[in-house]
Amino acid sequence: MSDCSSCASNKPAPKATTVEYKNLLPTAQNIIAVASGKGGVGKSTIAANFAVALAKLGYKVGLLDADIYGPSVPRIFGTGNEDVIVEDSKIVPFEKHGVKTLSIGNLIEPDKATIWRGPLIHTALVQMISDTKWGELDYFILDLPPGTGDVQLSIVQSLKISGVIAVSTPQDLSLIDVVKAIDMFEKVHVPVIGIVENMSYFVCDSCSKKHYIFGDSQVVKYAEEAGIKLLAQIPIVKDMMNSAEIGEPYAITDKDNIYENMAVKVAKALNQ
Repeated sequence: MSDCSSCASNKPAPKATTVEYKNLLPTAQNIIAVASGKGGVGKSTIAANFAVALAKLGYKVGLLDADIYGPSVPRIFGTGNEDVIVEDSKIVPFEKHGVKTLSIGNLIEPDKATIWRGPLIHTALVQMISDTKWGELDYFILDLPPGTGDVQLSIVQSLKISGVIAVSTPQDLSLIDVVKAIDMFEKVHVPVIGIVENMSYFVCDSCSKKHYIFGDSQVVKYAEEAGIKLLAQIPIVKDMMNSAEIGEPYAITDKDNIYENMAVKVAKALNQ
């Protein structure tokens, strides 16, 4: 009789699982994911205004709201009540302020919950990317849902992402989760373009001074220590909130050029 232990040792090692990477949008020169570790940090607002700022600089821009459970782009761009048009079996994205946009919020009833499992979400995202008339784009912006789960991995597998922009608020509670998100993208070989600190401060109407209501910025310290570019520090501005509520992104009339300066930094980083 043969030695069972020796037989087992001669068995070939199991093959490593390989991940198939695709590029469902070859017409986009640069694909940028905007991500956060947790919700409520203003990621969608930043993604939308960043897209508008790129368009103001003369680029052809598309924006996909990939946040299946909490789509915000239709509200920010004022497309929530508009009908979706289909031509030649493909969706025609909405175009406002120089940006082509599409969101799951444009395809479902706004007051209905999206109770979907991972495979269904992946299928929906693939269709929104490949079955939409995006045309030739200089930049395709992805507003990702918060976290490090199925949706993020599906996006990485489906698109050739040029880089990711991480969004955080100043305090540790937000930054801890952003660091995890950055670590995930680095592990799947997606370059980190930089980090944006949202709700960084507000300027008092009476004294015109900056007030850092969340205390000393942990984001600035982290960016310096990790060698990650700090792309912008977005202040708390009432007009920014109001503009999102009425469907007119703040970047359209941004007198301080906060988002345009950010867009210039990102374009320069990608060119390098």
